[in-house]
Amino acid sequence: MMIEASGIRKSFGTLEVLKGIDFRADKAEVVSIMGASGAGKSTLLQILGTLSTPDEGKLFIDGTDVLGLKEKSLSIFRNRKIGFVFQFHHLLPEFTSLENVMIPALIGRDSDKKAKERATELLKELGLGGRLSHKPSQLSGGEQQRVAIARGLINNPAVLFADEPSGNLDSRTKDELHKLFFSLREKYGQTIIIVTHDPGLAGMCDRTYHMRDGRFE
Repeated sequence: MMIEASGIRKSFGTLEVLKGIDFRADKAEVVSIMGASGAGKSTLLQILGTLSTPDEGKLFIDGTDVLGLKEKSLSIFRNRKIGFVFQFHHLLPEFTSLENVMIPALIGRDSDKKAKERATELLKELGLGGRLSHKPSQLSGGEQQRVAIARGLINNPAVLFADEPSGNLDSRTKDELHKLFFSLREKYGQTIIIVTHDPGLAGMCDRTYHMRDGRFE
C-alpha cells in the first residue's frame, strides 16, 4: 500500500471540512477524487501531500508514519517522496523552464550538473526540448503545465499529487495532458492522485472517490 489514511478530520474554525475520511492507494495506481466545489477535495489532497496537518487521523505514505515526523524530517521526506502539480502552475517567472524544473533537485542537494541533466531529460521527454531556455511568459498554458509536471517528477517521487491539473486548458491540450499522466505511470511506476472536476479524466483512472460534504459517498 503506497498511501493509507484513516479517520482524517479537519476543521477551519467551526466549519468541519473533512469528517473522518479513509483513503487508500496502491503503488502505481492512478486514483481520482471528484466532488463539487467546497466538498473538501483540495483540503484532503493537501493533507495527503503533507502540506497541511489534520486535526485527527493517521497517514502512512510508503510505510512511513508521516504525521509522526518532525518538521525538518517531514520536509526531507516531502522533497524526496512527493511531487505536486497544481492548476495554477506556480512557475517562477524570472527563471527558465530548465531552472524551474531543477529547483526541487537542488533543494534535495543534488549537484547542479545532475539536476540539469535530469531536468533536461524530463523536459525533452515531455516534448519541451526546444523550450529549455524559455521563461514561463514565453510558453503556452499547456507547455507551462508540462514544465510543472517535469518539476513534480524531478526527484522521482513515489507519489505525484495533481490538483485540477487541466482546469485552465483547452480541450485538445487537456486530452494530451490526461494521456501524459498515464504514460508517466507506465514508465516511472508512480502512484498518482488527481483532484478533478473532469469526468473524462476520472473515467481514465483506476478508481475514483466521490466526495460530498467532507465525506466519501
